[in-house]
Amino acid sequence: MSKTAVISFRVDEATLAKIDQVAKAQGRSRAWFAAEATRRVAESEADFLAFVQEGIDAADRGELIPHEEVMAELAEMIGRHRAR
Repeated sequence: MSKTAVISFRVDEATLAKIDQVAKAQGRSRAWFAAEATRRVAESEADFLAFVQEGIDAADRGELIPHEEVMAELAEMIGRHRAR
């Protein structure tokens, strides 16, 4: 089993009630729920930051799409959506 650390933070009463409700429904503890929620958000945010960095790196290499081309593609997508 990997090492763990203790983190404490405050939540409002409504959020705590939701945490307790979901944890109980899943047969889990409040601590498990908080750790799992934190892990999921941390992974999602790390993935997002990596995605943004890919874009920054591409821009730094000069791999850009002109604004007019992007807008034309978006207009086409919107037109296809409205045609449905």
